[in-house]
Amino acid sequence: MEHQTQNQKQENLKICQSCGMPMQAEQYGTNQDGSSNDKYCCYCFKDGEFAQKCTVEEMVEFCAPFEVEGGRAKTKEEAKKMLMAYFPTLERWKVKA
Repeated sequence: MEHQTQNQKQENLKICQSCGMPMQAEQYGTNQDGSSNDKYCCYCFKDGEFAQKCTVEEMVEFCAPFEVEGGRAKTKEEAKKMLMAYFPTLERWKVKA
């Protein structure tokens, strides 16, 4: 039996295209018909709709403390700066031309 390293497992995870959270299948959001949506996590997308009707700035404000808590940023301000650079690369927040 093959064993995957933690990094390999992380590479196989899908990333929520709203909040950037790495997701396992049980964390996928749901479509209106109840089927799984592997583009967004269960916290961001439920029953075919975004759970939070917010701007990218509001999402950054909400997510910043989790970045500090998870050790990915030292301060909330550092986390906000990091997320403001990252979130526009996610599908939900991409500027449409």
